[in-house]
Amino acid sequence: MTSTTTTTSVTVRYFAAARAAAGTESEPLHLATGSTVDEAIAVVRDRHGADLAKVLGRCSFLLDEVAVRDRSIPLAEGAVLDVLPPFAGG
Repeated sequence: MTSTTTTTSVTVRYFAAARAAAGTESEPLHLATGSTVDEAIAVVRDRHGADLAKVLGRCSFLLDEVAVRDRSIPLAEGAVLDVLPPFAGG
């Protein structure tokens, strides 16, 4: 019997300090189908280490340009997750 795991491909885009900590502007993630925003955040935290982990604790997130209020939302195929650290200025 063959086991098939389905995956969902999403793009994570990093801005400002998150971009600097991740060392990239964006990257694809291939996650198990049904994976949540929280699970995607855990993957990038593990992938990029302590510098990004520190920044992620202060970030807000957009999923397909909509603010994420519930990080248990499952990710759809082709979704875009934006990682937005706090911005200052005026």
